[in-house]
Amino acid sequence: YDWAGWMSGDDVAHYPYPRYIYNPPSGTGSNVTYCGEDEPDGPWENCDPERYNVDGPVERLLEQGVTKIVAIDLTVGGVRFSKTYDAIQMSKRALDAWNAEHATAIPLIWVNDYTNLMERSFPTAPTGWTATVSYSSGTPPTDADVAYDSGAGNPVATDPDLAAMHVTGIEAVLNPAVADADVGVILLNHSIVDWNEYFDPKIDDTLIVNQNIKSQLLANHPGIHPDNIIGAWMGLPVLNPESGLVERTRQMRGENLGQAWLYQSAKQKPPGAWGYLYWDALEYLKSTGVRHIVVAFPQIVTDSVLNLVEVHNQIAKEIGFKNWLYWATGDTATYPGVGHPFADYWGNWADTDCGGQECCFEMGGCSDNRTYPPPRQTALSSKMSAMDPSLVYDVCEYGHLGYDQSIAPPDVNQPVQSQYDGTWAMWLPPNDDPRVGHLLSKYVLQAAKNQLQQ
Repeated sequence: YDWAGWMSGDDVAHYPYPRYIYNPPSGTGSNVTYCGEDEPDGPWENCDPERYNVDGPVERLLEQGVTKIVAIDLTVGGVRFSKTYDAIQMSKRALDAWNAEHATAIPLIWVNDYTNLMERSFPTAPTGWTATVSYSSGTPPTDADVAYDSGAGNPVATDPDLAAMHVTGIEAVLNPAVADADVGVILLNHSIVDWNEYFDPKIDDTLIVNQNIKSQLLANHPGIHPDNIIGAWMGLPVLNPESGLVERTRQMRGENLGQAWLYQSAKQKPPGAWGYLYWDALEYLKSTGVRHIVVAFPQIVTDSVLNLVEVHNQIAKEIGFKNWLYWATGDTATYPGVGHPFADYWGNWADTDCGGQECCFEMGGCSDNRTYPPPRQTALSSKMSAMDPSLVYDVCEYGHLGYDQSIAPPDVNQPVQSQYDGTWAMWLPPNDDPRVGHLLSKYVLQAAKNQLQQ
């Protein structure tokens, strides 16, 4: 066995095909041997110019005499995704080079897409099409247009055992003081790059995982109202009618995290309760009167910066951090010395200069009459800079949803106006749950035994 990473950083030997980076096919690049020779502090100490001229995971397996390679992943919680597809394609290039050199026909089976839907569906023209190429012309000139397989080609995402682990994580953070009838659940996920919907079924696969989680959660907790288990997505740039530019805006939380387009659709979002943006999902649950909200991120299965810091702060800017289930006691096991993950504000790294003075990032405005949010600093004729201070949100005690700063200042001790006054928590991912290993090994064995057929 071995492993390959989409981004391996300094761990060169675990890129899918290191020698392709080192010396790609003739006409597409040159050897990567740079060690900072032209830098003021170069050359870099201990830098090996031949660092990419090494075996990768595919070569290492082949050199051990394997006759079949089985790949399986939980990169985004088991769903198919273009980033994993890239790693698989590079692995296949390494395998093709070996097969050509040794006159063999060793196969590679990607369990998550054993029907090769993404390969079969990839746009056929122009050669080497990418979403970036497509921006200038819109849709690809020639698309394979292969129908979605209703998830049948992804046994990992469709397996109820995967959903069961997330249900366990949701149940672990329910508020014992709140009845099931007053619980809301948001299944929050990332989207895809615009135009990748022509071959990337990530959103459709994710909806199957979501539905499985919802079904099992309702079976365990029939008191939860079905309409209070909903799906949500991150933000994306929108058209600024003042400039005609598609850009980050404060309305869209300054985010640029993709489009939740359904596979092979004409820019269609998931239907109904599965298609919220996360702040609208929170607003909806708040409006129904729920007293506890659980936010899950099923596209990951282990703790990461996403669930430990990023999503916490995204949710807190909307409904506050003093509503966090563990605020009163703190969580020093997860956050030693601090007890919580909350920052002063949420946003990209931001410029702090507002026309020669420090910007005000305090909800309600600053005591010296500086306004919040800070005024736009990017020229209207240009796309909003990702570091524009007007995109920054104060992560305040009880959040932005339901608050109008023109009416009254916020209160650090209690919600005012119609701010959310219940509790919320992030679910616990499976992490080292032994069921993760059982799930993966089950399908590795099926692939090894030729029980997964195209």
